[in-house]
Amino acid sequence: MAKITLDGNEYDVDHRLTVIQAAREQGVKIPHFCWHPKLSVSGNCRMCLVEIEKMPKLAIACATQVAEGMVVKTQSERVQKARNAVMEFLLINHPLDCPICDEAGECKLQDYTYKYSTGYSRFNEDKVHKPKRIQLGPNVMLDVERCIMCSRCVRFSDEIAKQPVLTFTQRGDHVVLTTFPGTQLDNPYAMNVIELCPVGALTSTDFRFKARVWEMSSTESVCTGCARGCNTNVWVRNNEILRLTPRQNEEVNSYWMCDVGRLQTFKQVNSEKRLSGPLIRKEGVSTGVGWDEAIAKAVAELRLFKKGEIAGLGSAFATNEDNYAFQKFMKEVIGTKHVDFVRHVKEGDQDEFLIRADKTPNTRGAEDVGVKPGEGGFDVDGIIRGIKSGTIKALYVLEDDVGAIPEIASVLSNLELLVVHSSVQNETTAAADVVFSASTYAEKHGTFTNFQGRVQRIRPAVATLEQDRAFDGFSMSRWDRFASHNDRWGRPIKKDARPSWRIISALASAMGGKIKYNTSEDVFRELSEKNPLFKGLSYARIGAQGVMTKSSVTVSVSA
Repeated sequence: MAKITLDGNEYDVDHRLTVIQAAREQGVKIPHFCWHPKLSVSGNCRMCLVEIEKMPKLAIACATQVAEGMVVKTQSERVQKARNAVMEFLLINHPLDCPICDEAGECKLQDYTYKYSTGYSRFNEDKVHKPKRIQLGPNVMLDVERCIMCSRCVRFSDEIAKQPVLTFTQRGDHVVLTTFPGTQLDNPYAMNVIELCPVGALTSTDFRFKARVWEMSSTESVCTGCARGCNTNVWVRNNEILRLTPRQNEEVNSYWMCDVGRLQTFKQVNSEKRLSGPLIRKEGVSTGVGWDEAIAKAVAELRLFKKGEIAGLGSAFATNEDNYAFQKFMKEVIGTKHVDFVRHVKEGDQDEFLIRADKTPNTRGAEDVGVKPGEGGFDVDGIIRGIKSGTIKALYVLEDDVGAIPEIASVLSNLELLVVHSSVQNETTAAADVVFSASTYAEKHGTFTNFQGRVQRIRPAVATLEQDRAFDGFSMSRWDRFASHNDRWGRPIKKDARPSWRIISALASAMGGKIKYNTSEDVFRELSEKNPLFKGLSYARIGAQGVMTKSSVTVSVSA
């Protein structure tokens, strides 16, 4: 340890740290553009200049290592004058694009201009004009005029994404960020440069010009694209998800997430194929009905079969709460031993960074909560064989489009009853006799367990009619509360969806079973009491960063 004095206060800090790192640990904010805790030091923005006693010149805090007895001043007159000069220099050729820039409201240059700049410019000449609207890759747009040459994107591409295609060309005030000839920024993590960019030079082609940051609500959640379970923020305006951004969690994904998870996982929430309520098949046609009628239909049909003639397929896409309630319903109320779930693994589609071959968020969780065959029961393959032979006559499917799997799709027509939970119309709902419209991951409380065994929370970011009625701990911004009954075009919300555990609880009650939950937390509380893997866990303990289950070993992301 090294004893340093920082703005008049003494601290003992790790001698290996730089001044900016040591200050950060003590809650002292030193402004910076180019420095990032996960990237190498470049020291080219000069915004982090500090005064260090016995040094004749101001030093950059990002590249100066602490030493015993060091005295650092971050707010002296010399430092403030230097920051004013740096800001004036950066703003000389910066365009006044704030009214149209996607970064407005979360822009470091904008914030620092108000906090550290002089408030006026002595530069009266024409600004240097540079290329605008340059497509760096399929998902990233570049506006060079806004670039302050911090090199964060260049270092990320080189050091984290391992695709060194970005570079600076020209010199002086004509420097231009560009890709090497014949290349483009198209690696699986390319869109992380958008958050890394401290200004609005790099923007998302998917989100560009859709909303201002202050018009959206932000909700902490988890990516459902693969078994990694990257921590995310879900950004919503007018009850519609507009973008996902990574949320820091050093035990899971650090500061990053992949482009597929960022762009694809929320599409079904906004999908035009969303179910607006339950369906039952009448005279061969799926017809919209109320919840009571759909539940009564499912109960009446399920009672027509013997225990061994019914099978259940849980889901690695569903939460721990949904899967726990499902397996309990199938085994204790229905009385069947034929319970399992489909694994969705794409061999070879993974890397050594974040992306996993398992393309579901909760395979580990489904296994841990007990979605597996009872003694003498059928697994997925056995259920398929049972449907073929006629041994299995009824199938209950939880939040998985099993009809898109050829082996299962070929036998669905043999069933006498197919009950399905789904949020969208798909191959499975097309063949179903009863369809319950289930809430998506962005519309309910719950937990997922990633491949490491870390249990993580999801929270509702989008309102359904169910949430509007119950207001189940749902937190919306003022903007979204005002617009909660309408979509972005002012049309009424038609998503009458419910969490699967709530649907199962209603079914069990109608069949005389002892399964009754009022909230998802009730389900998780019972799970933690009865399942040793979850013993001692609660929503409060899981918090924002997640908690490992009892049988798991922590695996950290070292990137």
